[in-house]
Amino acid sequence: MLEKMKTVENRFEELNLLISDPGVLSDQDLYRRLLQEHAELQPMVDDYRAHLAVDRAINEHREMYAQTDDREFRDLIRQELEQLEQQRDELSGRLQDALSPKDPNDAKNVIMEIRAGAGGEEAALFAAVLFRMYSAYAESQGWRSEMIDLSETELGGCKEVIFMIEGSGAFSRLKYESGVHRVQRVPVTESGGRIHTSTVTVAVLPEADDVEIDINPNDLTIDTYRASGAGGQHVNRTDSAIRITHKPSGIVVTCQDQRSQYKNKDRAMAVLRARLLEQEQVRQSGEIASDRRSQVGTGDRSERIRTYNYHQGRVTDHRIGLTLYKLEAILAGGLDEIIIPLQTADRADQLSQGMEPAEDV
Repeated sequence: MLEKMKTVENRFEELNLLISDPGVLSDQDLYRRLLQEHAELQPMVDDYRAHLAVDRAINEHREMYAQTDDREFRDLIRQELEQLEQQRDELSGRLQDALSPKDPNDAKNVIMEIRAGAGGEEAALFAAVLFRMYSAYAESQGWRSEMIDLSETELGGCKEVIFMIEGSGAFSRLKYESGVHRVQRVPVTESGGRIHTSTVTVAVLPEADDVEIDINPNDLTIDTYRASGAGGQHVNRTDSAIRITHKPSGIVVTCQDQRSQYKNKDRAMAVLRARLLEQEQVRQSGEIASDRRSQVGTGDRSERIRTYNYHQGRVTDHRIGLTLYKLEAILAGGLDEIIIPLQTADRADQLSQGMEPAEDV
């Protein structure tokens, strides 16, 4: 990272000379472009130089600590070291963020699909728990959640739930939630007190804009039917529920949560566009790992990105080896304690693979 930043600093110094060159000043278009690039690099260079200064201060403090036997002076140095190391971590995070390639979908709204995997009713009950967790997290971020489709079980679980989360940066955080989530706990239906393992699959799709996906109306079959739900929920007396079939791809989308047929159609079309956009991106990139089926796997118990162990009060994210004994807080919506380390690891991985800096750098 620091080597990349040295290159950025060299370019910044080069720009300092160029924008003072009389030849450049005479070309207003070139001067404006160079001035804009200079302004974009300025915050990064400031953070880089601050990082170097903090590094020097940390080394000086460590030398002083090693050279003194005075207990009070050592305590003072230790406190200052902790503050300096915290500053360095914050600066490192900002620099990694600036250097990491930008995902064009990061600013988009999110369509989340949660489905019960292995484990029957217990898997469906935990799918409902995850839905509440993401709803609480969205609320804590100031985002708006809206139901699209819900298939409930008799005990209040979710065979499938599809919903939209609208808010700035929603996809940039929630994209790390795609995959198989495994739960280990004693089911409410278990009389012997034995711990069972069940799975739930989560897919996170960026909402597609109309201009990104051109859908031919002739390729659609649109059916209406009467909405239904467990325990009388979501039931009405008109044919307001919508089922849309995209004939070329075979994708079928349903939406029955809204009372209005028009609103259900709009939401179903949003899900269809998101799935078609993902399909097109996979086709263009040729990376099967991006496919939605790869996101969620088969739902088998051996496939998982994260485990929620109720007996130990533990949550483990297997991708980065992170274990937190804060199960209740995380299920209540405290996901940042997992998502932020995942973001940091992702940026570090991109930099270690020698990926080019972001285009605006």
